[in-house]
Amino acid sequence: MTASAPALSVLDLVPVHTGQTSAEAIASSLALAEAADRLGYRRYWFAEHHNMPAVASTTPPVLIAAAAGRTQRMRLGSGGVMLPNHAPLIVAEQFAALEAIAPGRIDLGLGRAPGSDPVITQLLRGSGTTSDVEQFPRNIEDIRALLAGDGATVRFTSGGNYTVHSTPAATSTPEVWLLGSSDYSAQLAASHGLPYVFANHFSGHGLERALDLYRTGYQPSEEHPQPRTFLTVNAVAAATAEEAEHRALPQLRMMARLRLNKPLVALETVEEALAAATDPATDEVIAAARSRWFVGTGEMVAAETREFATRYGVDEVMLSPVAGVFESEPMDAAPGRTATLELIAAAL
Repeated sequence: MTASAPALSVLDLVPVHTGQTSAEAIASSLALAEAADRLGYRRYWFAEHHNMPAVASTTPPVLIAAAAGRTQRMRLGSGGVMLPNHAPLIVAEQFAALEAIAPGRIDLGLGRAPGSDPVITQLLRGSGTTSDVEQFPRNIEDIRALLAGDGATVRFTSGGNYTVHSTPAATSTPEVWLLGSSDYSAQLAASHGLPYVFANHFSGHGLERALDLYRTGYQPSEEHPQPRTFLTVNAVAAATAEEAEHRALPQLRMMARLRLNKPLVALETVEEALAAATDPATDEVIAAARSRWFVGTGEMVAAETREFATRYGVDEVMLSPVAGVFESEPMDAAPGRTATLELIAAAL
């Protein structure tokens, strides 16, 4: 990387393709995390999604712990923990433990969306471990207090206090980030003096307005006197532009399924995606999504990444490496995703 190049990070949804098991998908993502660490990526975040045939990143803290044992340098985190699914104390305890496992390397990214469909959300609420979406701002403050050395204080209406710590004797705390794709999340992060990430890889709509609201409304905090943000983008790099386009197609078709409310399936292989029947609605969604993705050779994607960072004034870009697999490739590895990280890092 050159001195003027943005830092690179990774967002991983732990994709599952046709014929692949969860064990193989997770093994492939952990190998990818090792590669990212070796290549000098700044951080590696796992998303939280539930009950999706093509996504195995259901529990970021478990995946972060596994990745911590396989990496040495880069930061690890959640992109993000969907807070309505969890009690704040549980989140604080999990990430305090992760910080103890990998001191100075843990990010706690928090999101307000449930990360799944209404049925799964109801099942999560039925477990008694969810918090109301309307309580999101308060729950963020509770988590930050629970992670702090002094702990959080529960005040009883009848009188008296009770102090709660997320871990008995912390020497450092995770860095808390707020995630979102709306004006609300940008304004909330600004008002709390927190770092903020706009989920550009998922939507992209409203990016400029969200960044402007965050930066102009930012209230400095002791930990973060200046606003701090980076952006996410879907990326595929390969030896040739044609191969990159082919490898992008399975994830583009999955995005179309999501947008058009079609039944979800495991990610197609490249061969399946190329041979699949299509229709005008699917083609329209794919074309719209593809226009916002960075797909091509390493040099092409690196140039787009550099221009993207400059345009929006960020010093870091988080890549979601969405390269699909060919049927001849091993089940417990992700050659296309690994090549994406290697080629972009080498060219940037």
